Amino acid sequence: MALADATAGWSMGTIGAIAEFVRAPDEPASRGPNSVVTARGGIRLVLPDDVEAVAYETPAGPGSHWNHAVAFCLSAATARRETRTVLTELGPDTGALRPQDLPGVLFDLGLGTPTVDACVRTTDPELLAALRAAAGRPLFETGAPAALARHSPHRVFLTACGRVEVFTPIPAPNGRSPDGPHTHLLPHLLRAGRTHPATAPIPDGLVPCAHLHPAHPAVDGAGRPVPFDHRRHAAFQRLLATFGDPVQGAIKAAAVAAVRAGEGPDGALVPSDPPGRAALTVALRQLAHTDGPSPALGAWRRRHAPTPDLLDPDGDRDAR
Repeated sequence: MALADATAGWSMGTIGAIAEFVRAPDEPASRGPNSVVTARGGIRLVLPDDVEAVAYETPAGPGSHWNHAVAFCLSAATARRETRTVLTELGPDTGALRPQDLPGVLFDLGLGTPTVDACVRTTDPELLAALRAAAGRPLFETGAPAALARHSPHRVFLTACGRVEVFTPIPAPNGRSPDGPHTHLLPHLLRAGRTHPATAPIPDGLVPCAHLHPAHPAVDGAGRPVPFDHRRHAAFQRLLATFGDPVQGAIKAAAVAAVRAGEGPDGALVPSDPPGRAALTVALRQLAHTDGPSPALGAWRRRHAPTPDLLDPDGDRDAR
């Protein structure tokens, strides 16, 4: 089970509001039948019977990076949460991952996100008073965000596939997210109301409710470059073969075959849809690692440099 793999990360949320759980290989962790908890955060994964796994890759940034993930998807109706639009007190968190957190009081931040209830949990009397005074109003029309930043409560993100809890401090404005479990809340991206990037080949009618981020071959868990790991690359390509979109797989295979044959991009059929163009971009970026530079690869990359719409629009994920 991927939960046992300390090199893999997980996330739950939507574009603009996401919680991530990662851990260091040597970090102490408590394992349950469908959960992992550390001193910095935890995850409980409960996949419904009708969940559909979709593996995919997307370009990340203007350089040579890409992200990869396996999205666990449900129908929009099955995935739908409470979609509250005002700060709402929910009471004690009876589903907390750790016994000591059961008395903590949950507050839904009221972000109106259809696939995730983004919540905070606290027992701090001062923060409880501030949140209760702001309850019933939209979060960003109150003083609650400043109180949240000051007290840094636990963040608890709930979806139809489980929950992610984050215990690490909330970084200062414009500060860097800490290594390990963390959350992002980006109101300007939330306003778009998108559940996933246009480059992700999620089937029509489905929405992602959780993501697995297996160990990346070119970057570590914090997004820092590492020597290319061919075994990790091959492992994710096997996941793509099983759970990926076959159309995107054919696009990648055709590009790889053309470059390895020394053929240039002239006359090649270029996909017009964002997932297809993303698959082509990722194939060229990966060839730079697996095969190294060549005149053919250089010509392809110059011709098919990614446009801004191909790069992950949420800014929530590190390249890994």
